[in-house]
Amino acid sequence: MTEVLLLAGTRKGLFIGRREGGGPWKFDGPHFNAQAVSAVAIDTRGPAPRLLVGGDSAHWGPSVFSSDDLGATWREPAAPAVRFPKDTGASLERVWQLHPAGPEAPDVVYAGTEPAALFRSTDRGESFELVRPLWEHPTRGSWVPGGGGEGLHTVITQPGDPDAVTVAVSTAGVFRTRDGGASWAPSNHGVSAVFLPDPDPEFGQCVHKIAQDAGDGGRLYLQNHWGVYRSDDAGGEWTDIGAGLPSDFGFAVAAHPHRPDTAYVFPLNADSDRVPAGRRCRVFRTRDAGASWEPLSRGLPAGDHYGTVLRDALCTDDADPAGIYFGNRNGELYASEDDGDSWRLLAEHLPDVLCVRAAVLPAGIGQ
Repeated sequence: MTEVLLLAGTRKGLFIGRREGGGPWKFDGPHFNAQAVSAVAIDTRGPAPRLLVGGDSAHWGPSVFSSDDLGATWREPAAPAVRFPKDTGASLERVWQLHPAGPEAPDVVYAGTEPAALFRSTDRGESFELVRPLWEHPTRGSWVPGGGGEGLHTVITQPGDPDAVTVAVSTAGVFRTRDGGASWAPSNHGVSAVFLPDPDPEFGQCVHKIAQDAGDGGRLYLQNHWGVYRSDDAGGEWTDIGAGLPSDFGFAVAAHPHRPDTAYVFPLNADSDRVPAGRRCRVFRTRDAGASWEPLSRGLPAGDHYGTVLRDALCTDDADPAGIYFGNRNGELYASEDDGDSWRLLAEHLPDVLCVRAAVLPAGIGQ
């Protein structure tokens, strides 16, 4: 019997949901009580799933924790797993992203942080090293924080090519490497920065999230601070695909795990009015790579709704049909078991939901 695992990082701890077969969801938590959990990952590449959590204690500061028993126990390294070398003059404020690389790099995990930096682990998240060429990029002196800070919040690895990595920074834009991190180049051509005097700069875009298409690792979807875009060449060029949405402002974007050309966004009214577009709780889906969009709302609240979905709070699992999940700042968790056609409420009255991740576990793992 398969089991689905769902991690929800909130402003005040981590909540873990589990569901066996077609049975009910069962939640426990909070783990890391009173800590802001801004990054979670489920690494299924090893003999047992490893859970990774980026927590932030108001007293002890930020750290990375891991569990190999689905959250029954947690480990924290004796020395901080993610820390800036002394010569950088920087200190870690937050772990924004934890990203296990693909099967071609079975022990590699990336961490994105604030201040905006990329760290790389070769021991499945036990320890990390700063990727210095990105930290020392010649444009770095011109990077400025977004409204939520200067965070490297997205990491995309190219299937079959461990040397190809794409990252997104708020508000510096998209950067990519094709040589394992030895060199990096801005990759924002076509993405507008309407808030800057030059709306088409080489870098400086406020990218909110990127997701990778299931059919072609070079096809990416990007939710910008105003604008939804698609790239068909791993970020070399971007095309606006926001037509058909009630608003092209938002934070989250996710791609279907199996169906090519299928992606999901959660539009918001505006940067100055960060509530669901039209005050309606709706996920929008494209099944033709952004040529058209359809609202998905069956089972979601029908009246006025104000639950903002943040950049990492929309995700899919790897089932088929896929489970689609999102959490919002109202403390609600919703799930679809049929690619987004219908939804149900899984949990409510949680703290502010910051991030969600889900995965189908191999049979017998959760026993």
